[in-house]
Amino acid sequence: MIVAKDLTLLRGGRPLFEYASFAIHPGWRVGLTGSNGCGKSSLFELLRARLPVDAGSLERPPQWVVAHMAQEVSALPQPAIEFVLDGDSEWRVLDEQINAAQDESTALDGNALANLYIRYDAIQGYTARSRAAQLLAGLGFSEADQQRHVAQFSGGWRMRLSLAQALMCRSDLLLLDEPTNHLDLDAILWLEDWLCAYQGTLLVVSHDRDFLDAVVGHIIHIEQCVLTHYRGNYSQFERMRSERLAQQTQMYEKQQTQVAHLTAFVERFRAKASKAKQAQSRLKALERMTLTAPSMVDSSLDIRFAVPEKMGSPLLRLDEADLGYANAPILRQVDIALAPGSRLGLLGPNGAGKSTLIKSLVGELTLLSGQLSSSEHLRLGYFAQHQIDHLDAKASALLMMQRLSPKVDELTLRNFLGGFGFRGDRVTCAVEPFSGGEKARLALALIVWQKPNVLLLDEPTNHLDLDLRHALLVALQAFQGAVVLVSHDRHLVSATCDELLLVVDGEVRPFQGDIDAYASWLREWRANLPKQASAVQTVVVPVVSEPVKASAKPVVRSADVRALQQKVVKAELLMQREQQALQVITEQLSRPDLYEPEQQQQLNDLLAQQKQAQQTLDAAEQSWLATADALEALLA
Repeated sequence: MIVAKDLTLLRGGRPLFEYASFAIHPGWRVGLTGSNGCGKSSLFELLRARLPVDAGSLERPPQWVVAHMAQEVSALPQPAIEFVLDGDSEWRVLDEQINAAQDESTALDGNALANLYIRYDAIQGYTARSRAAQLLAGLGFSEADQQRHVAQFSGGWRMRLSLAQALMCRSDLLLLDEPTNHLDLDAILWLEDWLCAYQGTLLVVSHDRDFLDAVVGHIIHIEQCVLTHYRGNYSQFERMRSERLAQQTQMYEKQQTQVAHLTAFVERFRAKASKAKQAQSRLKALERMTLTAPSMVDSSLDIRFAVPEKMGSPLLRLDEADLGYANAPILRQVDIALAPGSRLGLLGPNGAGKSTLIKSLVGELTLLSGQLSSSEHLRLGYFAQHQIDHLDAKASALLMMQRLSPKVDELTLRNFLGGFGFRGDRVTCAVEPFSGGEKARLALALIVWQKPNVLLLDEPTNHLDLDLRHALLVALQAFQGAVVLVSHDRHLVSATCDELLLVVDGEVRPFQGDIDAYASWLREWRANLPKQASAVQTVVVPVVSEPVKASAKPVVRSADVRALQQKVVKAELLMQREQQALQVITEQLSRPDLYEPEQQQQLNDLLAQQKQAQQTLDAAEQSWLATADALEALLA
């Protein structure tokens, strides 16, 4: 197990934590929480033996394999699936050795080759490529994406690749630092299921409280340089911590009253001979007293939306609108009306059209048909996923605020920025070196300052820590205008939105249920996808007796559907046949006598058959995935 004794770590002469002692048992799933900069990532580096301890000790079993999620991924000219397979370093070495052994120019002792195959089978090497593909699919990568080079993906998708590579490792200890930051809700639910089935020890840093509630059973909280262990998930931790802080505050106030009483007695009677002995006794009691520190909370954020100056009803409206790109509708016949006080949460699988709807409401996308109308008093506040990339990197937070309101005095602007955590020199320095969380805070501050009456928020919590998420939640609850929210933070959605809209299958319709019901719906929807794609069924197409309107769905021909279904079945049969052939070859390769010198030719033949069967299986899998995707798109 992992054991820390009197652990101290300093950074720049400042302690991140001091005299910390804790134990993490094998199989525990632990959430590591605390404000930004408190030392969570540094603790991960200590566990990876990348940092020396300044005092005390931190020990873990030396034989443990440690996997971690890298925070930066280089632009590699390597297919995504190969990058993920690199996560299992032993598999990669064995695979290269076996491939080299199949080359006639490479001579390898029979026993050595047999040992390679035995170990390769023991680590489930024959299914490694399939497992890597499943990881990528769970995290939102299509079959075509899996063959694209890493360099072709954006920063957020590279972080998904980093996560997949960490999950691919057959680890004893898994360290995940903000794994949900760049995931949509579909991928988060998949990751929750994967981590709940993980057999090793897990340490995870996350600002998603629902994710922590689902995954962890212990919390280690870093606050005021102290590490405190709590049993239970994040919600249980919050209750226990609030109780502890309340008790600490009560104890502090009681002790301060006692100190004041003793001090007053000493001051009053110290000079009187008749009371000098009693005064001296109380003075010694004061010296012996272990003072309780006042309870302190790290966060001092204060986000407040101003009351909108004017509002009409409706503020924003879509009528019979088709939304999409280049005359290709993604959503059809959308009707939405935003009145003051509206709270809409947009739900739906990845790629269903949630961001398309937001961009259409903002006006970034031109409607393909229908009408977008707005009140004359409309003031939009729009936060997009890419918002932080459009900040002026060379300007300071104060300068950006002054550009918005050149006539407002500097003290007012500084006080406002202070509510978002920008104080002192941080207000006047360029934002280029800011962290993602700081840039997100600044982008929110710029929106809040402009006093919007409609907020369109597309994943606003990426990079935000728990304190800022809570501050944003409270501010949204008090906001008097309308809100449309897309977020993978289920707690924010459930606490903010009173109406949920489901975006799926080209439609926007009310969702009957809460966010937990949607999570169940999404799991069921995802589980049914492969069944829908591979099931052999007859599709009855209604006869069209009049011309089809431009906004209607294209006609699906039953002949096209049947052709794709036949290809799917054919690919499945081929995959099954080649898997059985590989199993037979593997069993033959495990025979010890096969590696005698006189059996060299038979061994070479079997190796060639194995290579051919594996290539055929890989091709069949690629064909099955492509055909299933095409069938799914046709039936949508």
